Amino acid sequence: MALAVRVIPCLDVDAGRVVKGVHFENLRDAGDPVELAAEYYRQGADELTFLDVTASTGHRRTMFDVVNRTAQQLFIPLTVGGGVRSVDDVDQLLRCGADKVSVNTAAINNPTLISDISQRFGSQVLVLSVDARRERGEQHTQSGFEVTTMGGRHSTGIDALWWARRAQELGAGEVLLNSMDADGTENGFDLEMIRAMRSQVTIPIIASGGAGKVEDFPPAIEAGADAVLAASVFHYGKMTIGEVKAELRKAGYTVR
Repeated sequence: MALAVRVIPCLDVDAGRVVKGVHFENLRDAGDPVELAAEYYRQGADELTFLDVTASTGHRRTMFDVVNRTAQQLFIPLTVGGGVRSVDDVDQLLRCGADKVSVNTAAINNPTLISDISQRFGSQVLVLSVDARRERGEQHTQSGFEVTTMGGRHSTGIDALWWARRAQELGAGEVLLNSMDADGTENGFDLEMIRAMRSQVTIPIIASGGAGKVEDFPPAIEAGADAVLAASVFHYGKMTIGEVKAELRKAGYTVR
């Protein structure tokens, strides 16, 4: 039997408030994270993801507090990412009530962080966040998709597919694949990128970036994603989680 497709709202949190922009710029306030999380839980979200989008040390304490307050209201898995730099950060977030932790820049700078986290807490705790885009300018990767950091502003020159394969070998349990080309545009998921990633890894893929209407979600699953993630379309009431699940069911997919 096929595993149920997961629908995951993402809350981009900055200094204790949910924000949303396009390509991580021009951030607008979208509400209180604990209230939004509780609403998405009521709507039937399968999981929740929190990303600390500024992740400066000054906001770290705020994030621990937000995670703690949210975890007390939810009975679904909570993934937290943004600024996670060490095994100790993971330990603290799990103690605050997170179920999984997402790593990005710190893992690029120090890939052994992936194996360190996986060995200590288990691969099911570790989500590799990949902010990928089609390469530009002088970068030449084998796949044509490169890893970026700093919300897509910094090119690493690292092949996104190679990096995900490597992270899987090191113990990552899932890939959160965020298309920086599609992020915030609401023009649909980057199906080509999802297919390319599916051909390279066996761990679950969470597709992120580009959802604009309920019809955008089934093609992402068809392309190889195991879960779909969205932010602004949920925050601003363009659709509900129930409507997304109904569309997935209509397309023949199992949902919870």
